[in-house]
Amino acid sequence: MTITDMPQSAAPYTPASHPPGLASAAPEKVSGMARGVSSPDKRKTIKPTRDRLMTALSLVAAFGGTLVGVIGFAMSYSTLAKVALSWGFSKELAPWFPVGVDASIIAFLALDLYLIRKGTPWPLLRLAAHAMTGATIWFNASSQGQISTDPVQAASHGVMPILFVIGVEAARRLIIQKARLEAGTVTDRIPMHRWILSPIATPRFYRRMRLHGITSYPEMIRRQQELIGYEQWLKRKHDGDLSKATEDERLPMKMAAHGYTVSQALAMPEQQERDAEARAEEAERRRLDAETRQELARKKAEADRLEAEGKLEAVRARVEGETGQARAHARAQVSAAERAAELEEAALETAVTKEARAREAEAARKEAEEREAKAATDVRAADLERQAAEKRKEAAEADRVAAAEAQAIETRTIAEAREAAAEADRRAAETERVAAETRRAAAEADRKKAEEERLQGVALADAARVKQEAAEAEKAAAETRRAAAEIERRAVEAEDVAKLKPRERAVRRVARMILVAGGDADRLPLADIQHELAVTSPGTASEYRQEAAELLAGGYRP
Repeated sequence: MTITDMPQSAAPYTPASHPPGLASAAPEKVSGMARGVSSPDKRKTIKPTRDRLMTALSLVAAFGGTLVGVIGFAMSYSTLAKVALSWGFSKELAPWFPVGVDASIIAFLALDLYLIRKGTPWPLLRLAAHAMTGATIWFNASSQGQISTDPVQAASHGVMPILFVIGVEAARRLIIQKARLEAGTVTDRIPMHRWILSPIATPRFYRRMRLHGITSYPEMIRRQQELIGYEQWLKRKHDGDLSKATEDERLPMKMAAHGYTVSQALAMPEQQERDAEARAEEAERRRLDAETRQELARKKAEADRLEAEGKLEAVRARVEGETGQARAHARAQVSAAERAAELEEAALETAVTKEARAREAEAARKEAEEREAKAATDVRAADLERQAAEKRKEAAEADRVAAAEAQAIETRTIAEAREAAAEADRRAAETERVAAETRRAAAEADRKKAEEERLQGVALADAARVKQEAAEAEKAAAETRRAAAEIERRAVEAEDVAKLKPRERAVRRVARMILVAGGDADRLPLADIQHELAVTSPGTASEYRQEAAELLAGGYRP
């Protein structure tokens, strides 16, 4: 062995229940070669072979133990029944007294053996069985009177329970030893000659074996020899003065009391340096990971912000375009309505003008007809006067008749003219009424159309306002997401610094979700928690939510 041995970790704690090979097989490297701490020849688990002799002995022991137990219990039953009667028990209860005492012994011992077989012994059962056995022995021994009067007779009554307990203890020892053999946890005993030849050092030797879980006696001898050899080598190196040795060189002597081998103790400094370097590397890695996560969170937040701004600009452009389109449409509709009104007014004015001209033409025509009728009347009057001059005999009568006829003709023509004028006035009035009704209907249609256009304009304005409000809501939601992302980033940094466990991180994440939902834990659906934390059980999500609510109630704020 040299001082330049490869460093090795400290000796692991090995409980007494581990196999000897594993308890002493911590890997170590001596002079660059890997070898186990235990001796090269690992002890094999003892597997007893069953031959005919062992089978016969087992059968004899089982039969004899059973026979002794039956005889002892039979004798004890008779004796204890009589004792119970003498103690005042009734005839009905007296036979049950020995049954209860002996049955408790059998039950306690059987349960103790069963628990030992299962690897979970309970010493109280054994003590209770021994106490009941002692009571049985005392009851049997004292059943014949005073023990001091006839000790031989008293011993004859108490010897059978004692033999039964000895048999049960032998079976218990056999079962324990068999379980240890099967598990490979048999602990070597220190030879008696070592206790005799080295009575002072052996107790310390035994103490170290038990404290450090070393089940192999040869392994313990090898460790002690290795330590003595190393100490002698160190003395030779420093000319017998161990005070000149460094702290690292004196480690095997210091750490031997704690179960370390020489190689393990020498490997401690370098192993600790490697562990420190590993811890430093792990801390640096975690720091870099945290910085990377922070950078990713910052870039993600920036990307979310830019995306939100782009959406906002797109919504604003869409709203402005739709608003301009609605305004242009409204202006076009108003212009069309105005043009239609102008055309309708022009058409109405043309129709009225034509109707007036028609009435004037009709009146002129009627006036010409009246003038022609009057001219014809004048011609006929002149003819009549000429005829009257020619025919004097009938002049008076002709004049009277002509005058009467002229007057009748004139009256009838005037009446017809007046009737025609009245009919024209009536037709003109009817036409005026129809035109007025048409204008009123057109005005009502224009009013309804204008009202519809006004309502359409209001609806378009409301739609534009709703879209603008939606855009503002989207912008506010984007701001909220950005703030939530910032809070999440700071919370993750704080959790990394605090070195929280995954469950604690999950609970704090749910707490932040509750804060985003308004601060009320009941308002956060379990489905959101399952989706966010990738858990399938609603019960687990409910536990997270409850713990998060308690955390918030305790004052947690990210």
